[in-house]
Amino acid sequence: MSEGRSANEGGLAGRAIIAAAPALADEPLRALVIDDDEVLRSALARVLKSRGFLVSTAADGVEALTMVGPSRFDVALVDLRMPRMGGLEFLRRVKEASLPIEVVMMTAFADVDVAVAALKAGAHHFLTKPFDSNEAIVLAVTKAAEHKRLLERANQLDEKRPTQEKFGDLVGTSARMEAVYRLIDGVAATRSTVLLLGESGTGKELVARAIHQRSQRAEAPFVTVNCAAIPRDLVESELFGHVRGAFTGAQASRAGLFEAANGGTVLLDEVGDLPLAAQVKLLRVLQDGEVKRVGSDETKIVDVRVIAATNVDLNSKIAAGTFRVDLFYRLNVIAISLPPLRDRADDIVHLTGHFLQKLARRMQRDPKRVTAEAMRALREYSWPGNVRELEHALEHAFVLSPSEAINPQDLPFIRAANEDPSRSTRMREEPASGSVQIAVQVADFPYAEAKRRCIETFDEAYTVEVLRRAEGNVSEAARQAGLDRSNFRRIVRRRREKTA
Repeated sequence: MSEGRSANEGGLAGRAIIAAAPALADEPLRALVIDDDEVLRSALARVLKSRGFLVSTAADGVEALTMVGPSRFDVALVDLRMPRMGGLEFLRRVKEASLPIEVVMMTAFADVDVAVAALKAGAHHFLTKPFDSNEAIVLAVTKAAEHKRLLERANQLDEKRPTQEKFGDLVGTSARMEAVYRLIDGVAATRSTVLLLGESGTGKELVARAIHQRSQRAEAPFVTVNCAAIPRDLVESELFGHVRGAFTGAQASRAGLFEAANGGTVLLDEVGDLPLAAQVKLLRVLQDGEVKRVGSDETKIVDVRVIAATNVDLNSKIAAGTFRVDLFYRLNVIAISLPPLRDRADDIVHLTGHFLQKLARRMQRDPKRVTAEAMRALREYSWPGNVRELEHALEHAFVLSPSEAINPQDLPFIRAANEDPSRSTRMREEPASGSVQIAVQVADFPYAEAKRRCIETFDEAYTVEVLRRAEGNVSEAARQAGLDRSNFRRIVRRRREKTA
């Protein structure tokens, strides 16, 4: 340690390090300093205490092991070479006993091989004497302690519902998610239609499955339909079936998805993209339970619970004339809004642990830990793609990280920000900015094509919003837009033709 600095020098920096993660340090961090040099041991203890740590000391590994069991320490700062038991042996014993403590190794011998051996054995960090500064010591010890608290918190979250039923693959214990769980419990036993609202990637399908699995229909089929992925001229056939000869290529009669799901649940994902003709038939299913195959006059009765999901504002589509208001009221019996990930950052620790365990099982590899710096980056990122983006980012890091730990540079959004620093700033300042998301979506296209797509997106978003504000009155919408009525109608008509 650099004795030229007082214990109070840089204290502000040390306290800032600890304060950087208040949710992870609800109580003071606890450190155990292990060194046979009494003077150095006392000096290290003073530095850590001045930074807010609760500190205990031990003269060697043997004494330290007797203390680790009954006491709770977040981190041990351990000298490599000591009589009776050195740092490597202490580390080995800690790992064998699965003791919940991180280890920072220190030595006066700047031996790269020894440092690598310590890290491979599970040390969180390695410091060489003389130390660069008091701040370097505090930073290393704080990061290790912070990492231990993160892991501890993740384990506590996993155990939080030991006797409660799980909600499928839904993960999270934040207040926003607890509210979602209560709604799932409330609607599962009913026959009511449910409308799931939320951005893409927030877990709408998982909520739908949880409702189905907790209902009396759990043993019956659960059928998911992505309304946006079905060609518009085949939507009615897919949903309601068709008879032989109903259209070119219909060589045999075929049951639709509603008939296939009889007795169970149908999830209509991206329901706002259904063509108007299919909306009329869906309304009949919801009102009377009647299904009529394309090309047939025969009506079949089905018993299907409908759960609809959307990531767009259906009121805007109603104002634009692309969604039926009567269908909206039929679907919107019980609405469940799923929060974006940026609004429940406290769940990121739990989600990260869940996904990493899932990846380790799937790939038949050892689990990887997340460094404190990487976890901080995960918590601070805005996640425009929500939980789905988090899962993909962790899979990317899990596969490509060369070490047993995931570091910030292994995360794809950190790499992208390093390549284009302005992108990181934009995403941080405008987490929900449509312009940023559109730019990201079209960046793979040549400039002319990207511009055309952006203009189309603007036309749709602008006309929908102006019509909504004008309550569907085209003349008033044109006035607000500062356009001639005929020009405004032309823009609306062009947009509708593209979606027809």
